[in-house]
Amino acid sequence: MENKEVLLHVEHLCQYFGPTKAVDDVSFDVYKGEVFGLVGESGCGKTTTGRSIIRIYDITSGSVYFKGHRICAGTLSYKEAIKAARKELRGGNVTPERKAELEKIIADNKIEIQKANIDQKNADKEYGKQRAAEVQKEYDELIASAPDEQEKERLRNEAKQRVKAAKRSKIVTQIQMIFQDPIASLNPRMTVKEIIGEGLVIQGYTDKEYIENKVYEMLDVVGLVPEHAGRYPHEFSGGQRQRIGIARSIIMNPEMIIADEPISALDVSIRAQVINLLNDLREKMGLTIMFIAHDLSVVKYFSDRIGVMYYGKLVELADSDELFRHPLHPYTNSLLSAIPIPDPATEKTRVRITYNPLEEHDYTVNQPSLREILPGHFVYCNDEEEKRYREKVANE
Repeated sequence: MENKEVLLHVEHLCQYFGPTKAVDDVSFDVYKGEVFGLVGESGCGKTTTGRSIIRIYDITSGSVYFKGHRICAGTLSYKEAIKAARKELRGGNVTPERKAELEKIIADNKIEIQKANIDQKNADKEYGKQRAAEVQKEYDELIASAPDEQEKERLRNEAKQRVKAAKRSKIVTQIQMIFQDPIASLNPRMTVKEIIGEGLVIQGYTDKEYIENKVYEMLDVVGLVPEHAGRYPHEFSGGQRQRIGIARSIIMNPEMIIADEPISALDVSIRAQVINLLNDLREKMGLTIMFIAHDLSVVKYFSDRIGVMYYGKLVELADSDELFRHPLHPYTNSLLSAIPIPDPATEKTRVRITYNPLEEHDYTVNQPSLREILPGHFVYCNDEEEKRYREKVANE
């Protein structure tokens, strides 16, 4: 993994809704071209993590970097550091050296808040300028090598539209999301052609023929036909609606897709078709996929690396094979024990492991953090647990 390009970097991501810590201090990297699986029970924060990354929510704290650009920036941690420093200053009995340290903490965190606000506000604007310059350069070369004036004029007109669209582009549109419930995520008042082509319209494309051709192309890619373009979402089956959702996401030619439990509402046979479609798109388009699910057997088949979440925390992170070979965190063992096995004899003797965090952990003395037990294998644990996990791995 050291030689792979980090496409998405999530750093201490927190997403709070009042007192509820839906996502609490989550950090991970997603490498270009891989499938990163995120698993856990319902309500553990998987979907909230995905929605926070694409800025459906303004994150509470932490940072999200995409292609080196900070696209999300929360300020709560900086504000809390300032508040704690001011409280200590007001308490008195502070040495001159400590006072200087606290004043520096306050000043540094104020600067970090300003940087976070600027990055959050200007990330899309700067990306739009960069994309417009790249598109203009591309067309300048094409125009210079055009065989006649008629072709040059056509390219100039096309360049004008493409540059206009590039200026309006947002870096976050390079990350698209496939939502869990296909019927709830598709506008019932819009035709399939309008739903799939909406992203291009928002980007500034006005050529109806171009938009129509792109919609037909995407329908073909996902296994639908042009005749479906004039229909409405309620006229399709669940699997077809999910294909429409996939077409809507890939028409923007994204670099990364967040697939939020795209198969949980589908029949088993249709699930396989959708997974195979995503695999094909990954190969053809060079997509990076963050695959959110609670079915570990599917995630193992589809993912290169897997992160396990519990109550807003990332409790284990490892390669797919490594996670199944050496599950260390008790919650991961509990999830693995819940996977049904298609063999009646084995299923009768399968022992289901119940995870009770109050029984499993004692964090009164030493607090846990995400620690690397094996190369690339991280577990959320404290000192005593880390020692125990290392011994377990050494003895296996």
